[in-house]
Amino acid sequence: MANLSFSDLTFVWPDGTPVFDGLDGVLGPGHVGLVGSNGAGKSTLLRLIAGELTPARGSISVTGHLGYLRQDLGLAAGQRVDAVLGIAELRKALHRIESGGGAESDFDIVGNHWDVEERAIALLGRLGLHYVADSSAQLDRRLETLSGGETTLLGLVAELLAEPEILLLDEPTNNLDQLARERLYEVVGQFSGTVLTVSHDRELLERMSTIAELRHGDIRMFGGNFSEYERIIEAEQQAARAAVRDARSDVRKQARELVETRIKLDRRQRYGQKMWDTKREPKIIMAERKRQAQVSAGKLRNTHIDKLETAKDQLQHAQELLRDDREIRVDLPDTRLYPGQDVIDLDEVELACGPTVSLRISGPERIALTGRNGVGKTTLLRRIVAARPQVPWRMLPQRLDIFDEQRSVFENVASTAPHASPEQIRAQLARFLFRGSDADVAASALSGGERLRAALAMLLLAEPAPKLLLLDEPTNNLDLPSLEHLTQALASFEGALIVVSHDLRFLDDIGLTRRVELTADGLVETLVR
Repeated sequence: MANLSFSDLTFVWPDGTPVFDGLDGVLGPGHVGLVGSNGAGKSTLLRLIAGELTPARGSISVTGHLGYLRQDLGLAAGQRVDAVLGIAELRKALHRIESGGGAESDFDIVGNHWDVEERAIALLGRLGLHYVADSSAQLDRRLETLSGGETTLLGLVAELLAEPEILLLDEPTNNLDQLARERLYEVVGQFSGTVLTVSHDRELLERMSTIAELRHGDIRMFGGNFSEYERIIEAEQQAARAAVRDARSDVRKQARELVETRIKLDRRQRYGQKMWDTKREPKIIMAERKRQAQVSAGKLRNTHIDKLETAKDQLQHAQELLRDDREIRVDLPDTRLYPGQDVIDLDEVELACGPTVSLRISGPERIALTGRNGVGKTTLLRRIVAARPQVPWRMLPQRLDIFDEQRSVFENVASTAPHASPEQIRAQLARFLFRGSDADVAASALSGGERLRAALAMLLLAEPAPKLLLLDEPTNNLDLPSLEHLTQALASFEGALIVVSHDLRFLDDIGLTRRVELTADGLVETLVR
């Protein structure tokens, strides 16, 4: 039975940054969703299991043939589909044999894989990659004819063709439209082996049988899907919050009792000194009483100090059980739009990818732009920008590549707000959870979630304040806390939004007013659910 295990797994990046130190775990069989904050080591763990990285210490045991779908497939545009699938040479050998010119070496290449073309074409069809009448021509297509989402699905087909017993998936639904996601859900759900998937896609995580959480260098298993995991965590957090309240109350109580004890001891000391000064008893007796009183006072004082230290230790332990639930808090009055205020008016604009579109936006509308992979959603966003919106605007690209990587978060934000004082910028950055020295970290050193927050700060704090935001797949590669941060920030934004996303729950959470789908025939208004 296929399974994964690791013992005393230790890994440190070349710059000395530790990721794991003695990690132990057993994963599988079944479908496991691997969750954790950005930087927790989820993708690193997959790369270690796949053998792309070598641990500094410990061992990894893999029982069964392994398939690994990376986030970045690293494919060249000129490659053909059959080369990506790893069957190009096999196909050539098959065709030579079928034409009657096959050599003995061709039979060795083919082996038992006489039906490889049929299986490949069938898998392509199951994932919606069947577009031409000639089935075999599917395998001759070049990657430049595929969208980013289609390339991801092609990578999955390549792994499934090798018939793995263990399948590692790293953010497999990034860039996939809803139909493609549904097909991937079905194919993964029907996979009979062990699946370990890193994902922020809650619909995919709902289909897992187990959730594994990486947190603070440890891994913890939760039976059930993502909703069950959330239920358990919330119950634990409620108990932790109650423990913190009780511990804080005990600290205050012990501190108060220590003060009261000190006051009593001071009174006794003054009384004893007064008795000594008046010499109402023999000197030797008074000295012994003074010594006993000092011993008793010391014990009493030390007892209360110990109780206070114990209460503080219990408070610290209770606080460590609390998860970081910091929220982005943004006050952006300059971004406000009023009902009926003109924002953009596209009239019969032909996109380079084919469709002709018309789109009018007014007031603080929140519009979801959906559509199949490759239909031209990003192209439409760029066309909106080229049409010069009637209000200040900013765009958040998929790759968050808007930084000068060598400059700090503070310096990047300051470059977009030249008239703001350093104090004002730092005060606003604190609202995006960049407090103190966090704002002085170079952009190149930021995690995925931190890059999102820094990008949002650059957009929303820019001068002039944007009244139109265009967001292109903003939830890609975000951990779930970062997704919550994004939702919080957008909830505070009072301008117009155009969001390209296939994350239906995220679109619902940001409060849509319109949903438009880009098709080959243009834009189609759909109902907001």
